[in-house]
Amino acid sequence: MNDIVRIACKEGYVYHIIFDNGISGDVDFSEYLSKGPVFEPLRELAFFRKASIEGGTISWPNGADIAPETLYDKILQAQSDINPECLHSQPADHFREEVQSPLSLQG
Repeated sequence: MNDIVRIACKEGYVYHIIFDNGISGDVDFSEYLSKGPVFEPLRELAFFRKASIEGGTISWPNGADIAPETLYDKILQAQSDINPECLHSQPADHFREEVQSPLSLQG
């Protein structure tokens, strides 16, 4: 299973999500706002922007979360809709090198 390693709030109900294998993309969470009482507080943008990473997925202070495999599939689907070539990713080791190389320069 792929874990989320970074999230960044964008405009509206969108977060940019990066997984541990380097797959990344924008996910619009507006479709979840009417999925039940646990998601209702997310309608308030200030609360929506309080998301964090917990257990390898995005979650909110009230306990709302979305399974990481669901978000992973959404990103892959969006990329394949744009360009089928995007389904090919670099190995996780390459992604880690890119993330670590600026740190090694601080030395």
